[in-house]
Amino acid sequence: MNTTTTAPAETPKTDLAIKAPVSQSERFTNAVIKEFSSNNGAVTLTTFQKKLCQNYFIKVDQTLKDNEKKRMAKSEQQRDPLAFTWENVNMSKLAVDVIAYSSVELDPTQPNHISIIPYKNTANNKFDMGFLIGYRGMEIKAKKYGLEVPTDVVCELVYSTDKFKQFKKDANNPVETYTLEITDDFNRGEVVGGFWYHEFKDNPEKNKIKVFSLKDIEKRKPKYASAEFWGGLKDKWEWDQSKSKNVKVGTEKIDGWFEEMAIKTISRNAYNAITIDSKKIDDNYLAILQKENEMNDSIIQNQIDANANKEPLDFDEYTDETDGKTLEIPVITSPVETQNLEPENATQQTIDLDQAQQEGPQF
Repeated sequence: MNTTTTAPAETPKTDLAIKAPVSQSERFTNAVIKEFSSNNGAVTLTTFQKKLCQNYFIKVDQTLKDNEKKRMAKSEQQRDPLAFTWENVNMSKLAVDVIAYSSVELDPTQPNHISIIPYKNTANNKFDMGFLIGYRGMEIKAKKYGLEVPTDVVCELVYSTDKFKQFKKDANNPVETYTLEITDDFNRGEVVGGFWYHEFKDNPEKNKIKVFSLKDIEKRKPKYASAEFWGGLKDKWEWDQSKSKNVKVGTEKIDGWFEEMAIKTISRNAYNAITIDSKKIDDNYLAILQKENEMNDSIIQNQIDANANKEPLDFDEYTDETDGKTLEIPVITSPVETQNLEPENATQQTIDLDQAQQEGPQF
């Protein structure tokens, strides 16, 4: 008896591989690579650099949302018509900047690495993203591009009860050094100065110390430094029902964070003092220098427009004043827009540079 066997029906081929959805930050990274490549040639990013690009997306996206909320909180008369949305961001510039800063491994989600400030480009009516490097970012940049990078960089404040002595290099002292004795751990008195110390453990003769008096620190403070950061007097405003606006009613004393600002000022000077090695300079380093100059020029021009016939504002130390706080930069294209406006009613773009998750500067 013949037995006939029937082959089992062939199972239809199906694509069992389910692709995970692409996140917005990943799409941003892909868009950055595409935008950069279309104008500057092909680029290959490391895994870590791609992660940093996603962090830039997170920070820029949050910055736009925070600024848009503050823009919409203004009266329609005082509100700038340009909304803080991705559609109004100059993506071609942002792509080049993100590639450059991520290559130096500056992370905008880490305190004091780099801060993002959107400012209006009146030429194309778009928002350019400005980047301000913090003192930790300056440390990373110095270590990456420095000619002779110290083994250790010490930055300290000196108080009135401390016993401090520097020893400069001379004929009898081949190595620069110092002594610092803290006589009262919990009541060190007032700040009288500070110092930074570059230590080269393999070659101590290169060790270098720089001392700052209190006057030296204060003269590096921005001319219009915020009282919330440096302490001092701040204008006090109250709502005047009869005038339907806020009016200045006096001043109030703010304690601020002077010690933190002072040590950051010394730290910035310490890392700025490390000479850059010309052999290590690459296209990304040059791009960063160019971007910093472009942003400073644009912000200064906005300030000139906003403060016509007034003293100019300083931006030298604003990077590290913004941690956990709010920085306001006018986005005014004509001096006419500021006429007869109270300071808090002038058209401004306001940016929270540290997610407002904690109070006070981060260290």
